[in-house]
Amino acid sequence: MELKGKKVLVVGLGKSGLAAALFLRQRGAQVTVSDMRSAAALAREIPALLEQGVMVESGGHGLLTFRRQDLIVVSPGVPLDTPELVQVKAFGLPVIGELELAAQFLKGNILAITGSNGKTTTTVLTGECLIAAGLPTLVGGNIGVPVVDLIAKTSDKSWSVLEVSSFQLESTRLFHPRIAVILNITPDHLDRHGTFEKYALAKERIFAAQGAGDFLVLNADSRRSSEAASRSLATVYWFSLEGAVERGAWVKDGQVVFRAAAGGPVESILPLVEIPLKGSHNVENVLAAVCAARLVGAPPAAIAKAIGAFRAVEHRLEYVATANGVEFYNDSKATNVDAAAKAIAAFPGCIHLILGGKDKNSNYADLSDLLRKRVKAVYTIGSAAVKIETQIRGMVHVVPCETLEKAVATASRAAHPGDVVLLSPACSSFDQFESYEHRGKVFKDLVLERTEIGERG
Repeated sequence: MELKGKKVLVVGLGKSGLAAALFLRQRGAQVTVSDMRSAAALAREIPALLEQGVMVESGGHGLLTFRRQDLIVVSPGVPLDTPELVQVKAFGLPVIGELELAAQFLKGNILAITGSNGKTTTTVLTGECLIAAGLPTLVGGNIGVPVVDLIAKTSDKSWSVLEVSSFQLESTRLFHPRIAVILNITPDHLDRHGTFEKYALAKERIFAAQGAGDFLVLNADSRRSSEAASRSLATVYWFSLEGAVERGAWVKDGQVVFRAAAGGPVESILPLVEIPLKGSHNVENVLAAVCAARLVGAPPAAIAKAIGAFRAVEHRLEYVATANGVEFYNDSKATNVDAAAKAIAAFPGCIHLILGGKDKNSNYADLSDLLRKRVKAVYTIGSAAVKIETQIRGMVHVVPCETLEKAVATASRAAHPGDVVLLSPACSSFDQFESYEHRGKVFKDLVLERTEIGERG
């Protein structure tokens, strides 16, 4: 793609939008950025852009700004049905995302991972497996490192291990991973995609450009994920907690094992007891990482070493502290119902659960069985609180708290030694916080403020 002299508009000035704008400018494009936020809200970003010769439109999108471009690059947080984008697409202007832009300049191979839950853990773990094997590896994407920031570091022999979201994938056309992984597909982001099927099809764009020489790794235990096999031209590998697969990774006699070909030998990778992560969902993440890493060529010993040394990624079922015999866990990344269900299932019971935030058109009644069996009380916060309370009424004791601060304080007082206080909100964070990371940090600060130094784990 030739960018020199082209007029390019970047829509949305999040982390990836800022990175895309600076990358485009470095490649000689005439760049403008358009964002709905005010100039005051963008005070940290604007000086760096102006210094590089990037024009900034703040406080709204101007249709004329959109129409005067050769190319439009959309940040993941901007819906593709934004009126200005709909109009310029009707005029035939090309509209792509930051992932699609970056993929056309990345050297080497791409290993891309998506799914409703587990993306970050699996992406980081897969990267660690490749690094332990001595392979030139870069990790980025939706994990927090814009893909365009990896371009300069790639080589013909490097592997770019990317976490990719449905927001990134829905605008792709040429994005071509050598290995694609779909961990699971369960309802999420329905406030953006409208229907579960549209959301699932956005996920499936991860393999749209793959051919017979590529690999697709799928969860044999996830119905909607496994259905993707019939629509792929790639060679499909599987992972499963429930039984053996023709080729891929599964659990056998307490061991994680891998088979490269149907009828071929079964390799033992490591015992289940050596996986340091909590919950069966994390065993699934390990199986997916094993499958992907073996397809790259990482030897079993290197994979086992990386897994054994791995620790939970921040905000993902992260142990925070123990106070008066009560354990506190931060699972702020659980921004949908299925993720919260996995977190609840990771504990045998006695849970004080903090739920709430910004609703994503979710059905919280899906948690009913787990709430009855494992949760002592639910503490609701945020704008989704009333909906949650309505949908789980009668299933569990519910305590309306409005704020995270009140929820932590109330749950701490109610919990007894041996209980668990778990933040696993099943909602996005954008009603009261800047991000799920911000929400998780506030939770950890609140917990540690209530915890004597001698009681911390």
